[in-house]
Amino acid sequence: MSDALWLLAINFAGLVAVILLLWGTATLIRDVSFIDAFWAFGMVLLAWAAAWQAGMEAPHAKWLLGLTTLWGLRLGIHLGLRWARHGEDPRYAKILAKTMEKRKWSWAKTALLMVFLTQAPLLFITCLPAQIGIQASAASPAPLGIMGWIGAAAALAGIAFETIGDAQLDRFRKDPANKGKVLDTGLWRYTRHPNYFGDALTWWGIWLVVADLGWAPALASIVGPVFLTFTLTQWSGKALLEKGLHKTRPQYADYAQRTSGFVPWPPKAL
Repeated sequence: MSDALWLLAINFAGLVAVILLLWGTATLIRDVSFIDAFWAFGMVLLAWAAAWQAGMEAPHAKWLLGLTTLWGLRLGIHLGLRWARHGEDPRYAKILAKTMEKRKWSWAKTALLMVFLTQAPLLFITCLPAQIGIQASAASPAPLGIMGWIGAAAALAGIAFETIGDAQLDRFRKDPANKGKVLDTGLWRYTRHPNYFGDALTWWGIWLVVADLGWAPALASIVGPVFLTFTLTQWSGKALLEKGLHKTRPQYADYAQRTSGFVPWPPKAL
């Protein structure tokens, strides 16, 4: 087995062990919602596990580790605090109840198979750029090239964009006068999902840092940002969230007509 595959195998085994511990915790509190916060923290753990195995002396490794850590800790803390404030996510409660009724599974089995064991491989795939890039950088201690600097700048811009969007949304939600309304100012004037766009931009930036190392690590890890972008735009992100917003926010249809669905763009004049 090659060094890269061995590193990935160790990381995946460690991730599954942590996921199972979290599942055990979930069965005690009867809530799986904290898995969203671990989605971000888990990638930080994978990046540091890769650095522990391959080393972090190379410039590319330092940038990949730093960018992944900054993104993961910021988002993980944000989602963890949101869970602590609001408790169980109704989306997960609905998914679990529907599956338990349909398949006659226990709560523990449903949580394990429908939430925790599905999150592990998806998290692992999304984080491939950081893991493969850190491993590949051990054999290439050269400084960042132009593509690497562009990637680092894009990742930092994505983190900033997501952070500002989340802060604007939190401030909007804390005002009782905004109950039932749609946020259409700030970054939300230019995209309906600045947090999702920031996520995607961050991981495409991280991938560009990996691509700066050569075509082999770039091709081996491109599935990460591709999968994340698909998830955010077509699967469990934007598509699922907007389905509910159209039902609960009467003004959302007009907002969606004039505002870009993902990439920031000036609003249309209706």
